[in-house]
Order: sequence, then C-alpha cells, then structure tokens
Amino acid sequence: MEGECIHNFSLDMSTEIVEDEDTVVHTAWSQIIADSKAEQRRSPVLSQFLDLAILQHRDFVEALGSLLATKLATGLMSEEELTVSFVAALRRNMRAVRSAIHDLVSTFERDPACVDLITPFLYFKGYHALQSYRVANIFWHDNQKMLAQYIQSSASAALGVDIHPAARIGHGVMMDHATGVVIGETAVVEDNVSILHAVTLGGTGKETGDRHPKVRRGVLIGAGSKIIGNIEIGEGSKVGAGSVVLEDVPPHVTVAGVPAVVVGRPVEDNPALIMDQSIGSADDDE
Repeated sequence: MEGECIHNFSLDMSTEIVEDEDTVVHTAWSQIIADSKAEQRRSPVLSQFLDLAILQHRDFVEALGSLLATKLATGLMSEEELTVSFVAALRRNMRAVRSAIHDLVSTFERDPACVDLITPFLYFKGYHALQSYRVANIFWHDNQKMLAQYIQSSASAALGVDIHPAARIGHGVMMDHATGVVIGETAVVEDNVSILHAVTLGGTGKETGDRHPKVRRGVLIGAGSKIIGNIEIGEGSKVGAGSVVLEDVPPHVTVAGVPAVVVGRPVEDNPALIMDQSIGSADDDE
C-alpha cells in the first residue's frame, strides 16, 4: 500500500549488476515516489521541498542529477549547468545508475536508523559523496578530467569526503556517516563493502603508480581505520575501528590494532552486510 514503510524492500545484493536490471531502478523509484507522497501527507511543511527534490522529476536519473548539483554548485558553477551535465552523464552510463540504486538499498538494509529509501537519498552525505564520485568517474573516463576533478574538489569541500574519480568502486557500497573518508586514485573497492567514517584508503607517500589498497567483496571497515599502500583486504574480512593496516589481510579474518594483526574471524561470511563491528571471534583457536 502506498505510504507504508518499506522494511520488506530488498534487492539481491549477492548478484552482479546485469543489463536487464532497469526494472530494479524503476521499482526503487516508484517506492521513492510513494514514500514522498506519504511524507507530504504526514508533514505538509515538507510538501514543496519534496516536490522540488523528488516529485517534479521524471525519473530517478533526473532527481539524482539535480540533487547532486544542488550539493556541488558554487559561485563559479551554477546548479543549472551541473544538473544538465550530471543528468546527461548518468543517462549515457546506466550501469552507474544501477550502482546508485544498489548503494541506496544497501544503506537502507544495513543502517538501523534508515526506515525508507528517501532518507538516505535526501539526507545521507555518504550516499551523496559516493554518487558524486560515480558521476566524476564517468567524466574521468570520458576524458573530461578537469570536470571530474571539479566534482571531486566540490564534494570534498561540501561533504567532507575525498574520493579520487579514477578509483574503482563496485555496487552495493555503504559509507556510513562518511566524514573524513579518503579513497585514493588507484584504490579498488569491490561490491557490497561497508565503510565507516574517517577511513583512509591511502598511499605510502611519494610512491607513484598502483599504490592504493584493494578491498574485496563483503568487507567491513571500522571507523577511523587507515589502510595504507598497495595491499589487499581479503574477501569477507573485518577491520576493527581505529586500526592501521599495512600488510595484506587474508579472506574471512578480523584484524585490529596498530599495526593491525589477525585477532579472530567474523561470525558471518559477509560482515559488511551485517554491520557487527565487535571484535568477537567465531573461532577461539584463531
């Protein structure tokens, strides 16, 4: 029924994005519309805001492009100019749009403070920063690198998150709170990863070339963790809050400390999906 909470809304986050997933975008957008109309009835003071942010737009692409433009416009680049550019970029790269939907649903499913899809879409700067990166990445690969760097710079200033447009980031990624997140140029973040605030995926200094971490599927990276250098964080592993990781992390282990060492194993295969940030081990002999 229109206006009900969507605790049963879900996507299969274990699967790769495929080209026939346009129905996923349509389904999520339909739910966003329904929730927006329900919220207008509950809170009439938000009616105009929801009209401008969501309901006046033809589809998810137009709404997302417009929303990002409002966040990143400056005195030197107008909201109108950016909206046109962002929407056009997204329309020619629907894979980025489907990734944006997977990110949105992942945030809804993993964040206990999130009760619908419109909340992260409108208010969560981790989501906004990640989608700003996705648009910048499109321009980067279209050889419009100066525009990509403008988006990176503006997102860093406005949202407190600095993601290089050349980084490679999969879908179903959640950046919770996100303040202070830094992701370097040659970093790789695979599908279904959760990253908390103040995380750095950085290089070791003046080194050039492939110099940033590779984070595999299902990884949970705790708040304040610093992962430095061209190292691999193995699939389904967990990095404890405040850790400094300087060496490869095997799959399906928990690491913590400065420098980080193996302290156990996550109870679950994909800790990013469960968001249990404790250091508890499923194997006392680890």
